[in-house]
Amino acid sequence: MATSSVTGVDRLLAKALVPLCAVSGGVVLAGFFFPEFVGEAVSGRVWLTVSLLFFCSGLGYLAVLPYPETDEESTSSTSVLRIHGPVFRDLAGEFRRTLDPVTLGVPAVAFALFFCVQVVAPGQTTALVDAVSRTILREASVVFLGAVLLSVGYCLLLLFGSWGDIKLGGPDVEPTYTYPTYFALVFAAGIAAGIVFWGPAEALFHYQNPPPYLDAAPRSEAALSGALVYAVFHWGLSAWSTYAVVGVPVAYFVFVRDAPLRVSTVLAPVLGVDGLDSPWSRLVDTLAVFATVGGIATSIALVSEQFLAGISFQWGVSAGPVGPVLFVAGLTVIYVLSSVTGIHRGIRRIAGLNVVLFALFAAVVLAVGPRSFVVEQGARALSGYAVHFLPMSVYTGGEWVANWTVWNWSWWFSWAPFAGLFVAALSRGRRIRTVVFTSVVATSLATVLWFLLLGGTSLFVQHTGRVDVLAAVAARGGNEAVTGFPLFAALPLGQLLMFLFLALIVVFIVTSADTSTLVAAILGSRRGVAPSTGSIAFWGVFQGAVAVAVLLVGGAETLQALAVLTGGPFAVIALVALGGLTVTFLRRERGHTSVLGHLRERLPAIQLHHDVDPPDRDRE
Repeated sequence: MATSSVTGVDRLLAKALVPLCAVSGGVVLAGFFFPEFVGEAVSGRVWLTVSLLFFCSGLGYLAVLPYPETDEESTSSTSVLRIHGPVFRDLAGEFRRTLDPVTLGVPAVAFALFFCVQVVAPGQTTALVDAVSRTILREASVVFLGAVLLSVGYCLLLLFGSWGDIKLGGPDVEPTYTYPTYFALVFAAGIAAGIVFWGPAEALFHYQNPPPYLDAAPRSEAALSGALVYAVFHWGLSAWSTYAVVGVPVAYFVFVRDAPLRVSTVLAPVLGVDGLDSPWSRLVDTLAVFATVGGIATSIALVSEQFLAGISFQWGVSAGPVGPVLFVAGLTVIYVLSSVTGIHRGIRRIAGLNVVLFALFAAVVLAVGPRSFVVEQGARALSGYAVHFLPMSVYTGGEWVANWTVWNWSWWFSWAPFAGLFVAALSRGRRIRTVVFTSVVATSLATVLWFLLLGGTSLFVQHTGRVDVLAAVAARGGNEAVTGFPLFAALPLGQLLMFLFLALIVVFIVTSADTSTLVAAILGSRRGVAPSTGSIAFWGVFQGAVAVAVLLVGGAETLQALAVLTGGPFAVIALVALGGLTVTFLRRERGHTSVLGHLRERLPAIQLHHDVDPPDRDRE
């Protein structure tokens, strides 16, 4: 997975960004830790501008730093993930030559029509989409619940069964990335800022309005551990398995059967590798582009609310109606720069920074938070998760399940095309067992620990009456974006926690947006042609433009609902892909070793005593 070439402009840009980052960072840090000196003299827009300059220059510097690519890395990279063409010359010409008009035109027209209708009849559009969404999620709940449960079961089969021993790319191919880098890329790209947004919030909402399955009174002792159980359930193994059931079939057919790196490759068992240029394949790739752009754009728009809520909470100032647009513009600059510099540079480095900040923030919260409460409630939640996993997976209890569990499963499946394709692209040289372990088990472990820590801490301050976080949310009109800030203000080192939290918001959404930009550029390019720098920049700007349109026109939740509804088709497509993959494995992949087989091979040979060992009759 090579990067684009390093130019003199990159080096000059890197040198220019260093002083900009230092100056803006100094102002931001002074504002956080000494607000009495500068907070009242600076407006909300200025704080937002300075904060964006700090993050843009810092992350931009990481992206443009040169990377000494070796010939071995270049030849081992997947050609379809290379950035084709010059960096600053003839971008428009390269874009036209690589463009696939169908996968670009159809989503562009769909978004244009949506915003036109939203402008003309916003109320009716929202009501119609909400009604359709509620009906589908309620009536098709069995399909979503069944698809996710089957996904978990299939991932367990690949993890422990003999098919997990299949090496993607052949026995002599080595992975392009070290395992820590591989994990960081998979985790950071797949989770986005949702983990930051919902980490301190979801368990609180289940505590306030317990799921029917728990049969617990609101805000009661019984609702405490149950709230954490459901938060873990919605973000654990079930959720991450949706990425793996798309990523593994794509990776297998790309690296073992020489299929193109596209979402539609999941249909290779049905259409054949030579039939992947059919209208059905085009439809799948086009739907994947719509789901990717719609999902990321609405996430960017919603994350802007959380970031601006933090600025307002910290300094008591408002960025005004221009603030969200300015924030989205700054984010767009960051992730476009990261995506055009390639995976080896911007995407890899920012993903690594993401994981480091994630671990640092969790360590600080654990150090200053209610450790005994978190450990006690976390242990109860994990045991409850293990005991109730299967019953919760098949529980169809009315509107609550449709609004929470089924909605979550559809949302995860709508992200599966771009996240699964990215997982597949990174997995050359790895065994399927490693791919599943990383994309399901390791990522789930990190996510579960985060929700136990943040959710447990928020439940503690709420249940003990130390801070009424739910009242703060209600005072903001039920906006979940504000949940974390009163929580961190109540803890020691609260200023540091809020600073790290805002940094996590930016870095998490950037790592997903730059990945989705690259994936959209791949799907939007002609088959067999690597995306050009111009096409990558276009798709990044296009995602930002959709996010800005959402902010200006409105309808973020409506567009998000439309993107979520694409999870239904992809759930069905994933099940078809698993069926086809199973048939292919049964026909072509025999002789591999399961986990139990590997353990057997490592056991020492046991020599039986002659009194136990039967005599050799041939010697008689």
